[in-house]
Amino acid sequence: MSQSDLIVLDQVNKRFGDHHVLRDVNLTVRQGEVVVIIGPSGAGKSTLCRAINRLETIDSGTITLDGTPLPSEGRELARLRAEVGMVFQSFNLFAHKTVLDNVVLGQVHVLKRPREQAVRKARELLDRVGIGAQADKLPAQLSGGQQQRVAIARALAMDPKAILFDEPTSALDPEMVNEVLDVMTTLAREGMTMVVVTHEMGFARRAADRVVFMAEGEIVEQGAPSAFFGAPSSDRAQSFLAKILTH
Repeated sequence: MSQSDLIVLDQVNKRFGDHHVLRDVNLTVRQGEVVVIIGPSGAGKSTLCRAINRLETIDSGTITLDGTPLPSEGRELARLRAEVGMVFQSFNLFAHKTVLDNVVLGQVHVLKRPREQAVRKARELLDRVGIGAQADKLPAQLSGGQQQRVAIARALAMDPKAILFDEPTSALDPEMVNEVLDVMTTLAREGMTMVVVTHEMGFARRAADRVVFMAEGEIVEQGAPSAFFGAPSSDRAQSFLAKILTH
């Protein structure tokens, strides 16, 4: 493991009953790398993403973050979750708290930041994702695209080492997808370590350092976007791309 390997999955297996969702998955994400995971539905992409910060437990194998194996529970796990941000398909914001408070809470409760400092940081991040003017509203008063940008600001507020995105645009109306992808593309350019599960091939081409193609619980192939989209080496990737790129 080299100095810059931030997330390392080694022979990771996960079953749901008889369904073998992750099969001996090996994946290394380096610091500052943007890894986009694509593949057909049911390939295990979201499970892989959720396993990285232990929202899903694994049956065997190891996952290390910055050289430390994932803790299983308790305070260490809360600390780990602060180090690995997560942005979900459904925004998971606190409905009864303002946008500002959604971004402040974790900073105060988990990082023990003084409230004033947390508020300052929250406002700065809301400006950065283009919704500073919405700080005092409740999530329900915002569009889906705006809510997802709040979720990104909330993840960033914890100063994470990496952020996981689990299909962050799939619940959005088409006209809102780009406003979220634009924020993600900016983060990628600024060197944030990101693991992104998505169906947005344009984003994968534009922002990924590496595309990982999964099918049936396995990583079938991976490579630079230009190589993967230009000339995928496996039959499964070829047929997957043929299907999605012709529609």
